[in-house]
Amino acid sequence: MPKKQPQSVPFEQSLNELETLVEKMEQGDLSLEESLQHFERGVQLTRACQQALKAAEQKVEALLKKNGQEEVIPFDSEDA
Repeated sequence: MPKKQPQSVPFEQSLNELETLVEKMEQGDLSLEESLQHFERGVQLTRACQQALKAAEQKVEALLKKNGQEEVIPFDSEDA
């Protein structure tokens, strides 16, 4: 029987869950087993967020190329 692919969770929801996990872990009140479970889930969420960001970046690049802009100009938050 083939494995079911996990249903993708919206980026914002994944990020919020990740932030909640980090806060819980930083409090230091979890058992070792709970900490490991939270860490494992955090790694999964981090990977999902990275994949979502990469997909968004690829879409932006494709749209820019479609509109004739050959070069993607990096966003520099220091100028904002």
